[in-house]
Amino acid sequence: MKTNVKQLRQELGLSQVQLAAMAGVTRQTINTLENGRYNPSLVLSYKITRLLKASSIEDVFLLDDEDIL
Repeated sequence: MKTNVKQLRQELGLSQVQLAAMAGVTRQTINTLENGRYNPSLVLSYKITRLLKASSIEDVFLLDDEDIL
């Protein structure tokens, strides 16, 4: 899964550590999200979307066709 987590996080001036603390996860979780190596739960996806002040979950998390099939 591709994400815009890094771009949106940086636009808000947040470090990985800060976003992780706000989301209740580790910095490593944020890092793996940003690098597309982790598919978060639906709850975590919505939480991160709100923390990053995005208007929709699709603005943060981008599904490829292979992610759906």
